[in-house]
Amino acid sequence: MASNDMKDKIELFEHMPIPKAVAQLSIPIIIGSLVSIIYNLADTFFVGMLNDPIQNAGVTLAAPVMLAFNAINNLFGVGASSMMSRAMGRKDYDTVHKSSAFAFWCALFSGVLFSVLCTIFKNPLISLLGANEITWKSTYDYMFWTVNLGAVPAILNVVMGYMVRSEGASLHASIGTMSGCILNIILDPFFILPWGLNMGAAGAGMATFISNCVACLYFLVLLYLKRKTTLVSIKPKHFSLDPAVVGGIFAVGIPACIQNLLNVVGMTILNNKMASYGADPVAAMGIVQKINMIPLQIVLGASQGIMPLVSYNYASRNYNRMKEAYFFALKVAMVFCFAIVAVYYIGAGAITGMFIDTQSVIDIGTKLLRGFSIGLPFLIIDFITVGVFQAVGMGKYALFFAIARKILLEIPAIIVLDALFPLYGMAYSQFVAEFVLAVIAIMVMVKLFKRLNLEASEKIEKM
Repeated sequence: MASNDMKDKIELFEHMPIPKAVAQLSIPIIIGSLVSIIYNLADTFFVGMLNDPIQNAGVTLAAPVMLAFNAINNLFGVGASSMMSRAMGRKDYDTVHKSSAFAFWCALFSGVLFSVLCTIFKNPLISLLGANEITWKSTYDYMFWTVNLGAVPAILNVVMGYMVRSEGASLHASIGTMSGCILNIILDPFFILPWGLNMGAAGAGMATFISNCVACLYFLVLLYLKRKTTLVSIKPKHFSLDPAVVGGIFAVGIPACIQNLLNVVGMTILNNKMASYGADPVAAMGIVQKINMIPLQIVLGASQGIMPLVSYNYASRNYNRMKEAYFFALKVAMVFCFAIVAVYYIGAGAITGMFIDTQSVIDIGTKLLRGFSIGLPFLIIDFITVGVFQAVGMGKYALFFAIARKILLEIPAIIVLDALFPLYGMAYSQFVAEFVLAVIAIMVMVKLFKRLNLEASEKIEKM
């Protein structure tokens, strides 16, 4: 490891003022997230230009399978990045090498397995997603490129981004993400629209596949060029089944994985409920889900940005710096969130209308977006708090929040609210779940900080 490169890392994690350190780690991720959002919206936007709710519905119904990628990303990406940052805080660089190599090769194998299984069981899978004889073809066409062919590059580029980010290289991680996203935005209209290849939903999937391949290639080239200075390793010789490494990764990664699997279950139930009302509500929900991703991805970016800082300082027992990072990120995110809620609630109709000209879809989407928006402030508290749990290795708490969010709160709320207020009640299920979890999150963090303060006091007394 080059001494100057290591000094820069130590300066960032140990000495740089918190606002500057959080900005350096988070801003590139947030910018990357914004580009990623535009990339996610691009499929919906350009498919929406066809004014064909069936094509829009196909992209929407395939979304849970795409979301399932995040289960693997979190298992190996979140798990390994937390382990790597904590190992860096202890100056245990051998564990950093082993953790990154384990995550890379396991993610590669998982991507191949995911692709094969989805190809073999495509018929029952697409039916399970809520597709019928009308929407089956558009759903399959999109999944063929994004899942059957595209699972490996989609998973690997995200996992490598997590690993690169764990040592403070947020800018490089974001460039890798953005390179694929920007290419996808450029390719989308050519593949989707009548003046191009006129492939519809299949074109959106093909553009996504190509862009993920490019992003994956970027990270592979980056790791090769920085092989003498980076702590991240994908060398087979560093792959290890060391119980300490595997256990440390899975302690954080498994709860994060389960969280995303439950998100898939929740989205599948929501889409199936919507599908019972016809193609227009499904198309409207797809648009609203993508719009709702804007604040979610930005806050997730902030959460991911502070994770290496929190992990490092937790491991090195600099608890005051860890707490300062958490509260600073939370304060900034909340200010942003309330601004977004106001924009969404007031401009719901105009925003939904940007993605499709069908008035019935716009009317439904307007009411759904307003329902989803009021849960955002509480969701932000939950996201950033769970990010801290993942950063410090508190996997059990992250798992509890994942189960509580979907199984105990959100899914029952979807069913009950739909029965009480058909179609539109489902939009308020997020508010119900996140409000309860926000209260619990505050209580848990207060307890955690009290424990850390006590440990710090005892350490001082022993000196």
